[in-house]
Amino acid sequence: MAQMHIKLDDKLYSKIKKDAKQFNYSVQEFSEKALAMAADLGLAKLSQARLATTEANGKFTFVDLFAGIGGIRLAFERAGGQCVFSSEWDKFSCRTYFENHGEYPEGDITQIPPEEIPNHDVLVGGFPCQPFSLAGVSKKNSMGKAHGFDDETQGTLFFNIKEIIKAKQPKMFLLENVKNLKSHDKGRTFKVISETLKKLGYDIFEEVRDAKPYVPQHRERVFIVGFNKKFFKKKVKFEFPELPDSAPKLKSILLKKYDKKYILTDHLWKYLQDYAEKHRLKGNGFGFGLVNRESVTRTLSARYHKDGSEILVELPKSNPRRLTPRECARLMGYPDSFKIPVSDTQAYRQFGNSVVVPVVTDIASEMIKHYSEHKTKK
Repeated sequence: MAQMHIKLDDKLYSKIKKDAKQFNYSVQEFSEKALAMAADLGLAKLSQARLATTEANGKFTFVDLFAGIGGIRLAFERAGGQCVFSSEWDKFSCRTYFENHGEYPEGDITQIPPEEIPNHDVLVGGFPCQPFSLAGVSKKNSMGKAHGFDDETQGTLFFNIKEIIKAKQPKMFLLENVKNLKSHDKGRTFKVISETLKKLGYDIFEEVRDAKPYVPQHRERVFIVGFNKKFFKKKVKFEFPELPDSAPKLKSILLKKYDKKYILTDHLWKYLQDYAEKHRLKGNGFGFGLVNRESVTRTLSARYHKDGSEILVELPKSNPRRLTPRECARLMGYPDSFKIPVSDTQAYRQFGNSVVVPVVTDIASEMIKHYSEHKTKK
């Protein structure tokens, strides 16, 4: 293997060292990956990718907030967009994001002044859902903690989105959250969000979509689409795209070969069965989700790394097994080319927190149709 030696000034070396530590790389590993990315893209293109232009090569620009591992980014790039800014605070998610998108997201969005975010055509973001999810609300209630907008650490992040939209006035936006956002606090939370977005000058459209027609997973999420009334002079007649007729089964995402470590131990399998039986006798619905090749699974969650109980795959003459990280990626609609550079625990968390990519891809395509039609008429 060829080697080369480069002299760096102290300031640049300190920055590289800091960035490398953030993503759990050595300075050498980080530098090698950065050089490889520069070689693949070309320095001019690498620089251009960060420019905040209103139009990029005849396409649209977008910013990726609360980016996670970039599922929404994949969808909007498929629709022809160019990402000019991304933000994510979790260092493990940032590592996966970098490996797949060649870009390090900026950090905590609450620490970035809205005016420093590049101009863009579309704002996208799946803002944290724990304050509004059924599981999150139940857990916080049991611990005597606040939830929804009373959760100062996460619930108020919507208002950071509000300030960015107010400052940058994107032509469109797409926001994603859990289904329970609509019913949280008897509908008052969603009303606040809707009215806030309308006051910013947007026509908004919302719908709860289940991922079942796209992947073998029951996963309902609410999507909020907004159109800037100053840009779209006439009221946009937006409709969410028709759902596919397909109904994929679990076998479509299962690997033919997998490591035996994903098979549950006798101890864990007995614990899950006893736990389910205890709650069954109490009349509760808690328990594991046992599926076969013809099944559609429950919703994959970020807690899947703990015991895999919500999705356990039946095996002949054996304890069931949990899905592998690659199978989780497929269950969320990610291509097999998507790299998984983190531990199984982190991978399960990342995919459990992600969007189902093809669901967002269809919505993005429908949004861009209206944008393109409007540009043509101008």
